[in-house]
Amino acid sequence: MSQSIDISIISSGASFADARLHRLTRALVRAGLRVEIFAPGSASDALQDKNVIARKPLIGAKWKSTSLLARYYRSRIFVLRSKGRVIYAISPEAVAPAYGFARLLRRHFAVDFFENYLQLLKDRAWARKYFGVLGWIASSDTKSALWFAKRADLTTVADVQVPPFDARNRLVVRNLPDRSTLTMSGERDTTPRAIYIGDLRKSRGLLTMLDVAALAQDWEFDFVGGVATTDQGKVDQWFLEHPTAAARVRFHGKLPPAQSWEIAAGAWVGLSLLENTPAFVEAVPSKLYEYMFVGLAAISTPLPRCAELIEKSGSGAIESTPEDVAARLGQWKKNPAELDRLRTNGMNWAAINLDSEREYLTFAAEMVKLTR
Repeated sequence: MSQSIDISIISSGASFADARLHRLTRALVRAGLRVEIFAPGSASDALQDKNVIARKPLIGAKWKSTSLLARYYRSRIFVLRSKGRVIYAISPEAVAPAYGFARLLRRHFAVDFFENYLQLLKDRAWARKYFGVLGWIASSDTKSALWFAKRADLTTVADVQVPPFDARNRLVVRNLPDRSTLTMSGERDTTPRAIYIGDLRKSRGLLTMLDVAALAQDWEFDFVGGVATTDQGKVDQWFLEHPTAAARVRFHGKLPPAQSWEIAAGAWVGLSLLENTPAFVEAVPSKLYEYMFVGLAAISTPLPRCAELIEKSGSGAIESTPEDVAARLGQWKKNPAELDRLRTNGMNWAAINLDSEREYLTFAAEMVKLTR
């Protein structure tokens, strides 16, 4: 294989450990492509493969990945350093500079949108700071990114409800389970245990899960993911106020996907307690697919598509309040046979309905076309 770079992935926000970044990169590598990744965080958290080169910022490596200024700095510098035949921007603020640089050098240009960012901004407290100026800047930049994404050689989106809908070459690449990164839950631990893997913030159910932990006194809880800065103080306060429950709760921080899912071994239940926000009301969290795949029963809040998925697969329960979630956990502890039936239902449904390989192969084939 030539040592030239086929794909330059520009991630000015999501770190090397990001699960979707791993999925996309693995699909490209399996197709025989050589990939360089520009992202914040530790390069050791990137997909480890001989055909993957992890490139960190030359300066500002310690800046918070969520800092707006840092993201803008990285998006421009990363693009200027890219060498790939295809520049693949997966952060909104990197789309415009990637488009201009690619067109200037006559390279191909591709975009990926993880979620509906315009709706997501409505969930973010920082977007309301300074009389909403930061939110206005981010919103304007996202609208610009959508305009350029429509004109990309390939635009991938993480789900059917994610814009732009009128891109000239739009491909839905859902966050379906990547079996190479997952650990099956297997035989249940003696002590009931619930897990959550993903970003940890209020809108994603962080405080609700802590309330559940305080109520479900027979259960242990493992949370994997970075805690939002705006919510860290509330987490610290909860630990001070609930010393007994705190002994049953473990925060593991953000880990690469394979390490994250190692905690699924022996777990009983996966939690997905998202709030009913503009960004989430039409979404299906990737963790619901993954919980089913690894053999975990799931508990979700009653978001429409989440409820439809769980009811259709018979893989868990829909609950609205911390009290209801805790009661459901108590019920499953008393009746583990019911829980095991739901776990089996989820695995069987995932095996039949989640064709991860086909979806990632289709994506990789489209990217291969751009390198020729």
